[in-house]
Amino acid sequence: MKKRNLFPVFLTIALTGILSLSLVSCNKAPSKNIGLQLYSVRDSIRNMDNLPGALAKIEAMGYKFVESSSYNNGKFHGMEPADFKQLCESHNLPVLSSHCSRPLPDSTNYAETMAWWDQCVDAHAALGVKYMVQPSMGRSGYSSIEELQKWCDYFNEVGAKCNAKGIRFGYHNHNREVEVMLDSTILVYDYMLQHTDPAKVFFQMDIGHLVDGGANPLDYFNKYPGRFEVWHIAEGFEFGSTGHVDWEAVWKAAATSGMKYGIVEVEKYSELGSGDNKIKDQFASCKVTLDSLNAAPYVVMPIAAN
Repeated sequence: MKKRNLFPVFLTIALTGILSLSLVSCNKAPSKNIGLQLYSVRDSIRNMDNLPGALAKIEAMGYKFVESSSYNNGKFHGMEPADFKQLCESHNLPVLSSHCSRPLPDSTNYAETMAWWDQCVDAHAALGVKYMVQPSMGRSGYSSIEELQKWCDYFNEVGAKCNAKGIRFGYHNHNREVEVMLDSTILVYDYMLQHTDPAKVFFQMDIGHLVDGGANPLDYFNKYPGRFEVWHIAEGFEFGSTGHVDWEAVWKAAATSGMKYGIVEVEKYSELGSGDNKIKDQFASCKVTLDSLNAAPYVVMPIAAN
């Protein structure tokens, strides 16, 4: 894609006043319907005692919902579904979606794996999410068409379990899906899109990873319209900071993609500000990203109730 370094403009807007405000008591500003992947603040919430304070900061920034980054044995970030739901909603942050994963089963552990998914789906239904997302797959998926087909069949089966509880199941990409060619004929990502059932599997496109892998999101939106219901608004650092994603062009194709929700994920934090005011902080990076998105006139979010 054409590289456009939009970050200086957005950063100037976003930093106006931010460094003079407490991150705890920052003022709410009118904001678009954008959520935050909690992995973005992982350094803080590794200790679950910090979770309430982190959610308060996320609410104050103006995010509208969250995506869970930690599911394990029926619990979310160490909490029972009902307790986690109550905590998030007390900060006006409904849990829209959640990342969860289980390796591809074989004949020796198929029943165990499917039972794990039954528990997982029940826990997510109790949490009230709309989406469950597997964030990656094992190496075998990149080894051959035969092995990748097993993953596609697996995802279709898990998707059917999710559908039965009113939840959509999806897959989140990284770079490799658009870097690895199978049998010299088809990229992994294309094969997955062609061999998963759209009624059972959607794709959560991580825009930054896809571009880093050398692909153009617009090509995928046009080739597989409607498959990308949720985006990860990500490019490693803060929104617009690298200039390697033409976000304006991407957003113009949002309707074609099928996007209903946009979720910010900040994986790395820049040193923001200047002089004595320089800070490198996960919450500051998340706020700069949201402020930049709110300031961008081309960022138009679909009207969708959380």
